[in-house]
Amino acid sequence: MRRWRLPLLLGPAVLALAGAGFAWFLRAAAAPPADLARRTDAILVLTGGAERVDTGLRLLEAGAAPRLLVSGAAPGLTLAELARATGRSPAALAGRVTLGHAAATTIGNAAEAAAYARAHGVRSFRVVTAGYHMPRAMLELSRALPEAELLAHPVGPAALREGTMPAGRVARLMAGEYAKLGLAAAGLTRFATAAEAQRR
Repeated sequence: MRRWRLPLLLGPAVLALAGAGFAWFLRAAAAPPADLARRTDAILVLTGGAERVDTGLRLLEAGAAPRLLVSGAAPGLTLAELARATGRSPAALAGRVTLGHAAATTIGNAAEAAAYARAHGVRSFRVVTAGYHMPRAMLELSRALPEAELLAHPVGPAALREGTMPAGRVARLMAGEYAKLGLAAAGLTRFATAAEAQRR
């Protein structure tokens, strides 16, 4: 009987640790944007939601940074098409907005951002993505850009912000993102990239 005592004692501790980790994740996912008064060398939008690109463009127009990288843009999307879709002039985006088509996962976003940073001398990014995606995005970006300053600017689906998304869907979304964050922290992201490429 004695040999079962340690696993029995460890069980509640592991559950408590997991619960604390998930509570931290929920707080991080709901955190507000970093200080808007702080300018960065560039804005980085990780695609996956229409509001992310529009938020990035509004930040660019407000002077939050002089340039913008949209990482993971749809294949074939042009700057002119993006301008039309967002109600802006192509001339206003030319030379300031870059569309990156190579990334399909968060690791790909990080690699694309690192290549862009090297090419343009970028040392700081304001990162625009969903709040629930932000912890994992910042983890992967910090690995690819260890010297860069990364400011989080989370956005999210209107249904999530306004509380109209069904509770079950919210729970599945948050649990799934927390699980993927755990894989990323453990260096096991490769096991989640195929599913992520289909969903993001």
